[in-house]
Amino acid sequence: MAGKALARDELWDIATTQHGFVTAQQATEIGIDKHALQMLVHRGTLDRAAHGVYRFPQYPGGEHDNLMLAVLWTRVPEAALSHETALDAYGISDVNPNRIHLTVGKHRRFRRTGGDDYVVHYEDLAPKQIGWWQEIPTVTPATAITQCLTYGTPTYLLRQAIERGHAQGHLKATERDELAAALEARHER
Repeated sequence: MAGKALARDELWDIATTQHGFVTAQQATEIGIDKHALQMLVHRGTLDRAAHGVYRFPQYPGGEHDNLMLAVLWTRVPEAALSHETALDAYGISDVNPNRIHLTVGKHRRFRRTGGDDYVVHYEDLAPKQIGWWQEIPTVTPATAITQCLTYGTPTYLLRQAIERGHAQGHLKATERDELAAALEARHER
């Protein structure tokens, strides 16, 4: 006789696609109440990583866990790594952001703690502007470069991103040319 799946097993299935993390909202969506979630924390099955975000301690840690945590910290489905963080993730620029850049919809507002290491940008992105990098929602390279044009990222870093992005196959020739023209227009202002 097959019984109902255990809460930890259902959460584990989600966490394996998110670097070992799961949110309270995701738990609620699959029918796991706050009390059951707190019991898993109390038993050591889950660790609290941030407000509303938990991690399975037995899940192997990785070098990009902080980036996944940043996206989940927003607790909004459209959140994605963006701007200089995306350029750095794709390895198309020598940019070295001192905080993690995230983009969420324009209608979102945050009043939660724990975001000191994050820069939240508000922009409504089309689905084609969001891709995946290391299983983490991340804006496409072309979108990241466009964002950085208005953000004020130094010109030499954007030139580098455009050239490397094209050389590595992240940008089509037309995208490269359009971005290079936009960069020159910014530089002339």
